[in-house]
Amino acid sequence: MKLVEVVATIDSAPATIEAAEAFGRQIGKTPIRAKDRAGFVVNMLLVPYLTAAIRMFEEGFATREDIDTGMVLGCGHPMGPLTLSDFVGLDVVAAVCESLYDEFRRPEYASPPLLRRMVSSGHLGRKSGRGFYVYASEQPAGGRA
Repeated sequence: MKLVEVVATIDSAPATIEAAEAFGRQIGKTPIRAKDRAGFVVNMLLVPYLTAAIRMFEEGFATREDIDTGMVLGCGHPMGPLTLSDFVGLDVVAAVCESLYDEFRRPEYASPPLLRRMVSSGHLGRKSGRGFYVYASEQPAGGRA
């Protein structure tokens, strides 16, 4: 990741924030500032995007492939929202939803029922081999399946 979110708490001194940003730049990151709130900047924007895609799929509005292809080809994203959810981990997406919903109580942060069912069934995305897509085992040659 080229980005680092520098979070200013109510007790953060301006010099500390500036030092954190300078350190981020020193290690090749681009720092952005965020308030000390659940989700910071990226997750506050990303989670509603991911959950909208999950709800769209859950409601049968479009196939998972069409949802992902639409965002890759239509918006230039490197991967679609369902592929991204699988990559991040559906348990992680659900946990971030829970954190954001607990703090803000806004419906766009609520975990969709399908996501909760998938996580309870152990369908966590790439790391479990099954999420919105099924992934081939990444066992080394000669390994056990």
